[in-house]
This record gives sequence, C-alpha cells and structure tokens, in this order.
Amino acid sequence: MLYAAYASSLDPDTMRRRAPHSPLRGTGWLTGWRLAFAGEELGWDGPIATVVEASPHEADLPEPSVFVALYEVSDADENAMDEWEGLDLRTFRKHRVRVETMDGQRAAWVYVVDAYEGGLPSARYLGMLADAAEAAGAPADYVADLRRRPCH
Repeated sequence: MLYAAYASSLDPDTMRRRAPHSPLRGTGWLTGWRLAFAGEELGWDGPIATVVEASPHEADLPEPSVFVALYEVSDADENAMDEWEGLDLRTFRKHRVRVETMDGQRAAWVYVVDAYEGGLPSARYLGMLADAAEAAGAPADYVADLRRRPCH
C-alpha cells in the first residue's frame, strides 16, 4: 500500500531523508478530506497538520480536498517513519484512505494526529507546509490558500 504525504513530507528532499528507499509514485487528492491542525501541545510552534474527513455540515461548501504525494514505502522506511511520527507514543495513528489520481483511485495510508483539532499554527510552520506543497508540484491556488491561512 502507498503512503500519502500531505504536510512537511510533501517536500521531496524531506522524504528522501526520512524514507531513502521509498520512491515517489505520483500525486493526487484526498477528496472529502480537509487539512486541519491539532495537538497544540505536540508541536514546537502550536498545533500540527493533520487531515480530517469532512463532516455532513460541510456539505454545502465546495468539496474539500488535500493535495498528497504518493510513496511506495519500504518496510524499513515505514518502521523508521512510524518511530519519527510517534506511533509508539500514540501521537499519530495510521488511517487508510482513497486517493484520486490521474490514473484513478489508489489505496493509501496517512498519519493522522491523535489529538483534539484546534488552535492556529505558526506562520513559520504554515510557510514550511506551503513550501513543501510547492516543491511537490501542488497547484498554485492550493499553495496560495496555505499561505493565506490564519496563523499566529
């Protein structure tokens, strides 16, 4: 199964360091999901990025989606990433998702923050996420939306 990177892991250089034996297999969208921030106590500068499935009350809004990069992660790299993400500390959990790509839907997994949603990320952190999305080839409007998000 593929790994769907959506935050700082969108940056190809970051993924080469975190998972050196795991090739990029493409990009796509988590449709019906939105980028959120949670776990204010977990991050250095406030809450950290996570993905949240859109709720029914968001049905009247444009369908949310999150840009992702898909990686074929080796077992050794997956174990190292699990440790880095804090799976052993219950900071994150893995969740299976369907990613829309130019070649159809692909099954993948994402890391989801195991904490309450809320709080504002720092401007530095949002800038890092926007830079990572840009490096991964995200559309300009997606990157611009990241740069315009409220922050502290």
